[in-house]
Amino acid sequence: MSNTILQQFDLSGRTVAITGGGGALCGAMADALGTMGVKVAVLDLSTEQAEMRANWIVRAGGQALPFGCDVLEREQLTRCYAQISEAWGPPELLINGAGGNDPGGTTSVEFAEAEATPEVSFFDLEPSGFRQVFDLNFMGNFLATQVFSRGMVAAGKGSIVNISSMSAFTPLTKVAAYSAAKAGVSNFTQWLAVHLAHVGVRVNALAPGFFMTEQLRFLHLDPSTGELLPRARQVIAHTPMGRYGDPDDLIGTLVWLLSDASRFVTGVVVPVDGGFSSFTI
Repeated sequence: MSNTILQQFDLSGRTVAITGGGGALCGAMADALGTMGVKVAVLDLSTEQAEMRANWIVRAGGQALPFGCDVLEREQLTRCYAQISEAWGPPELLINGAGGNDPGGTTSVEFAEAEATPEVSFFDLEPSGFRQVFDLNFMGNFLATQVFSRGMVAAGKGSIVNISSMSAFTPLTKVAAYSAAKAGVSNFTQWLAVHLAHVGVRVNALAPGFFMTEQLRFLHLDPSTGELLPRARQVIAHTPMGRYGDPDDLIGTLVWLLSDASRFVTGVVVPVDGGFSSFTI
C-alpha cells in the first residue's frame, strides 16, 4: 500500500466530538481515535463516565477532554461546542453515538393476543416511555448535528457519522420505539447528506449488528443465570459469523468514514453485523 493511500486514512491532528462517548461502543471509538492522534471530546450524560474515558485516553498518550452533556438539551450542547472550540478549534468530526434502548419502549412479547395477558404488548406501552427512547436516539442526533455541524459548514469540510442499527433495515420484534427511531436516523442521514453536499460536509452512518453491551443484556441474558435467552440464541443462529460483535470490530469502518479515504462517500448506512442483514432461510 502506497504512502499516499495510507495518508488518506490519517486523522491525526483533527478534533472529534463523540456523544455517548462514555459507553462501550463509542468508548472504544474514542480510545482508538485517541491512539491515532485525534483530539477527542468525550460527551456523555454521565460526567463520571466521560471523565473515566478521557483520563484513559490521556494516560495512553492521547488528547481528550470530558464533558457531561444531555444531548436533548441544546444549551448544554452549545456550551460543550464553545468549550471544545476554545480549546482546540471547532471540531471537524462528529460521531452521534448517544442512544440506546429502554424497557419503557419495549414489549415483552413478539405477538399481541386477543385476550388480555400479563405480558406487555403494543397496547400497554406508555407514550412517555416510547417518546423517551425515540427522542434519545433521534432528537439527540438531530440536536447535536445542528450545533456541531455549523463550524464544519463555515470551514467547508467535515465528516459526521451517525449510529443506526440492524433494526433500521427490518424492525426487530419487541423494540418498537428503538426500531422507529433508528429507521429515522438512517433516513435523516441520507437527507442531511444531500442537504450538506455542496458545503463540504459528508454524513454517513454505521449500522452495528449485535454487540453485547449493557443495554442489550436485559433482552438477551437471563439475569439470574447469565445464560443466553431464546432471543439471543436466535440472533447467533441468524448471524453467519456465529458470534456477537466486539466494539473494536467497528473501528476500521469508522476510520474509513471519518477520513479522506471515503471522500466521495456520503449518505450511506454501512452494516457491521457479521452478515446478519444478508442472511435468510
